[in-house]
Amino acid sequence: MRVAVIVPCFNDGAVVGDAVASVRAVSEPVELVVVDDGSTDPETARVLDGLRADGVRVLRQANTGLPGARMAGVAATQAAYVFPLDADDVLEPATLPLMADALDADPGAAVCYGDYVEFGGPEKLVRGVPERLDPYRIAYANEYPVTALFRRSALEQAGGWRPIQYGYEDWDLWMGLAETGLHGVHAGTGLITYRRRLHGDRMLTTAKRNHREIYRELRARHPGLFANIGEHRAASDLSNVRKALYPVVYGGRPRFRWESRVKAALDRAGVWTLRR
Repeated sequence: MRVAVIVPCFNDGAVVGDAVASVRAVSEPVELVVVDDGSTDPETARVLDGLRADGVRVLRQANTGLPGARMAGVAATQAAYVFPLDADDVLEPATLPLMADALDADPGAAVCYGDYVEFGGPEKLVRGVPERLDPYRIAYANEYPVTALFRRSALEQAGGWRPIQYGYEDWDLWMGLAETGLHGVHAGTGLITYRRRLHGDRMLTTAKRNHREIYRELRARHPGLFANIGEHRAASDLSNVRKALYPVVYGGRPRFRWESRVKAALDRAGVWTLRR
């Protein structure tokens, strides 16, 4: 099997079945493991028991948080490519083999990613992801998806998912990939790789309230990325205007409550989306 799919689960009994069903619909065999990260909800335990009885591999452990659960899944699998799928999200089954094919075709690529759909909010939106892994963008804003197909060796080289206060572990990983000079491949503009469910107070919402503090920690973790920021800026395919704006608009500035309303307005105008 080429691909290991890791599904961390903490009290996600209402949705984890949908995530697992989307993985089992993939046209080729995959190494699937659900990591129960110390769930305390009886309904989640019942759902996971049912999945295990149906042949799904379920690992149970004390709660370590999302990075620890993902890395436990990585340690428990062997496939050359690793695909993390949050329990409240849904894989687009037809695209996973295409992503693995892209990594097969480019042995130097660390990761394959694509566009994705956000659903569960007022509108269903398609998020466009930059075509290349751009260290300059990554230094100031994480415009890359939570869910992508990582080459196992590159994931390990970049340090994997590491605990960081209030989340941002995905941005930390993308910074690690950029800092080590690894490159990625885009699955194809408009090709949907997964569907991200918006509901409740996701961890990222809490993280944004503490953005400045976490961003300082990210910079401290990746000194090489920021030491070469001038070189990364010159190589970026952003326009000169956007290159100038990124450190001002993003970076370590505080995040405000009203930003979500501004972003929603930009979404409706099509500024941050490819299509609806």
